[in-house]
Amino acid sequence: MSDLLSKLEAIHFRFIEVGTMITDPEIISNMERYVKLNKEYRDLEDIDAVYKEYKNVLGNLNSAKTLLESETDPEMREMAKMEIAELDQLRPIMEEDIKLLLIPKDPEDDKNAIMELRAGTGGDEACIFVEDCFRMYTMFFKEMGWHYEILNSSEGTTKGYKEISMEIIGLGLYGMLKFESGVHRVQRVPETESQGRVHTSAITVAVLPEAEEVDFNLDMNDVRKDTFRASGAGGQHINKTESAIRLTHIPTGVVVECQDGRSQHKNLEKAISVLRSRLYQAELDRVHNERAAQRKTLVSTGDRSAKIRTYNYPQGRITDHRINKTMYNLSAFMNGDMKEMIDSLKMAENAEKLKGQEI
Repeated sequence: MSDLLSKLEAIHFRFIEVGTMITDPEIISNMERYVKLNKEYRDLEDIDAVYKEYKNVLGNLNSAKTLLESETDPEMREMAKMEIAELDQLRPIMEEDIKLLLIPKDPEDDKNAIMELRAGTGGDEACIFVEDCFRMYTMFFKEMGWHYEILNSSEGTTKGYKEISMEIIGLGLYGMLKFESGVHRVQRVPETESQGRVHTSAITVAVLPEAEEVDFNLDMNDVRKDTFRASGAGGQHINKTESAIRLTHIPTGVVVECQDGRSQHKNLEKAISVLRSRLYQAELDRVHNERAAQRKTLVSTGDRSAKIRTYNYPQGRITDHRINKTMYNLSAFMNGDMKEMIDSLKMAENAEKLKGQEI
């Protein structure tokens, strides 16, 4: 596995190089570069530790083989044989783990995220399902120790939400939630259905990596700002002051509203964050679509109209159509027990990436 070792050695030398660079006063004074190099250093740290361990295993294996060839003492030969057998068993396990570590990491995976849920086909029933999914996701966030804040919401005519968007903050967050982008279809008997017939409705979920200023430079000269009175729940204050914010990005026509905060300043801050993230996502989608011509990817195709999952209430099942995985724990799933499905999608993505690289 000399090819694997040479890859690890190259990473080891880069790790040393980056470690030296982040102590350079000139680089420290350039905050954008310093932040990127610091992140690279943290990402390389784990691989460098594994490299040292793997090199140690290979060194011990060679020493044991040399000892076996030169040693005549039966007891020493037996010890060498035992060590070779043990290391020969350990080596392929380590190599598989290293291959996974060497899969190019999506730089967006560690970011916080903006999640937007919108009712699609199905009228009132779609609005109710938006609320059901909002509850499902927030219970999952609690399980993961993530914090969320509602940015904007628009209630349905009878129940639920026409749309709701939120900011989620946590560790390794976008890397898990990115699989949720797409059309979620629900099959069940709606509360409004008197005949007991199963209806099919759909909602759209969009998950965007939260873009920081170093990721995407938003020129506020290209943005029109409007204020208006917030609608919906919130008591007298929310309807008396023009605290809600609407931003329009003139070159692209992208519109963002934020009205759930009481302060106009806070709503503006959040709206800028969402607008920057939407424009950043559009740029990422363009890059991913260019790459898709060379390599098929499981997620991040930029296609928000793809049907990704079906929730079938009569049969108590959830099916993810990208990996053909079906689970029969719908009740627990809707209570936030989603990790098994997300882990399966992550494994499928890693398997795809492994196929696309030669190690």
